[in-house]
Amino acid sequence: MNLSNCHNFKDFRKLAKRKLPSPIFNYIDGAADDEITYNRNTSAYGEVDLVPNVLRGVNEIDLSTEIFGKRLKLPIYCAPTAVQRLFHHQGERAVAKAASRFGTLFGVSSLSTVSVEEIEEISDSPKMFQFYFHKDRGLNDELLERAKKSNFDVLALTVDTITGGNRERDLRTGFTIPPKLTIKSMIEFGIKPTWFFNYLTSPPFELPHLQNYVEEGTNAVTSIGQYFSTMLDQDMNWNDAEKLNAKWGGHFALKGIMSVEDAKKAIDIGCSAVIVSNHGGRQLDGSRAPFDQLREIIDAVGDKIDVVCEGGIQRGTHILKALSLGAKACSGGRMYLYALAAAGQPGVERALDLMKLELERDMKLMGCTNIGELSRENLRFRFT
Repeated sequence: MNLSNCHNFKDFRKLAKRKLPSPIFNYIDGAADDEITYNRNTSAYGEVDLVPNVLRGVNEIDLSTEIFGKRLKLPIYCAPTAVQRLFHHQGERAVAKAASRFGTLFGVSSLSTVSVEEIEEISDSPKMFQFYFHKDRGLNDELLERAKKSNFDVLALTVDTITGGNRERDLRTGFTIPPKLTIKSMIEFGIKPTWFFNYLTSPPFELPHLQNYVEEGTNAVTSIGQYFSTMLDQDMNWNDAEKLNAKWGGHFALKGIMSVEDAKKAIDIGCSAVIVSNHGGRQLDGSRAPFDQLREIIDAVGDKIDVVCEGGIQRGTHILKALSLGAKACSGGRMYLYALAAAGQPGVERALDLMKLELERDMKLMGCTNIGELSRENLRFRFT
C-alpha cells in the first residue's frame, strides 16, 4: 500500500499504522479510558441525515468561510496537535506548507517540535497558536510574546487539559517524549527501519517553546499526561482567561468548550470564538461528542460568537452537517496526522485535496453553491 492507494481517512490510518512504531501510532490513534467518547465523536454524525435539493445550478462551488477575521478557502482547518516530528521527520513544517497551499488555517501547539518563528517564515496562511496555561508565569508571558512577534492571527487557550486524561494505550506501549530507548522500543523501531532512520538522522528532537524554562522541554523523558498534570496550572480560572485575552489583544478563542454555560462566559470575557471539542476523546471518557453538543451551543450563543466544531471528522459530509447546524468552520487533528505519518507533506496535501474534492462533490449533490446556503432545513435528526 502506498500514498496513491489512500482515498479516505481509513486508508491514511492503515498506511500510518504500517509506517509508525506501535507506541507512536497508538499515541495518535488512542484516547481516554474505554475510548467510548472517541468513537462517539465520529458515530454522532451518522445519526443525522442530509436532505438535498436539486435543479439549483451548481457548476461553481465556493467553499470559503470567514472566521477569526480571516477568509479561509476551506471550511476545515488543521487543528493544533503536539510533537508532530515524532510522526514524520518533516513534522509541523509539512503541515504548515500544506495548509498554505490550500488556503486554510494551521494551528501550532505549545508542544510543537518547530518554533513559531520558523512557522512564520514558511507559512503565508492564517495561523493559530494553541496556548497551554503553565504554572510558570514567565513561560506563559514568553509564549504569548513569541506568538505575537511571529504574527499569529489567533490565540486559542486550551481549557480541557486541567489534568491528563487516562490514556491507557500510552501506558501499555510505554510512549514517552522523546522516545525512550529500551530493549522493547528498539525492537519496535527495528520493525519500522525507515521511521527509525529518519528519526536518527534528523536534527535532534526538541520542544522549542519550552526549552528555556523546563527540563521537559529539552530531552527529558516524559509523557503528555505527566506534562498536563505537573506543568499546567490546575487553578486556571475565568479571570486568568480574561487577563490572557486582554494581554493578547487580538482574536482569542477557548478550545475545549462543551457546555452552554461556558460558551456564554466566553462571550462575557470577550472571546472571538469557541471551539467545541473534547480533545479528540483523549481527556474525559463518557463526555458528549462535539457534534452532539453543537446544536445546543449554537442555539444559545451562535448569534453572538463564532462556533467551531472539532472532533471525529472523517468525511466531507460530516463537515456539511456541522456547517448546516450553524458552525462557522470545523477543525481536525487525526484527519491530517495519519496522512502526515504516512507520507509527510505529500500525504497531508493529498488528505486536504481529497477533503476538498469531497466537499465540492457533496455541495453539488446537496444543491448548494456556497456555505451560506447550508441550513438546518438540510438536516433530519433520526433521534430527537
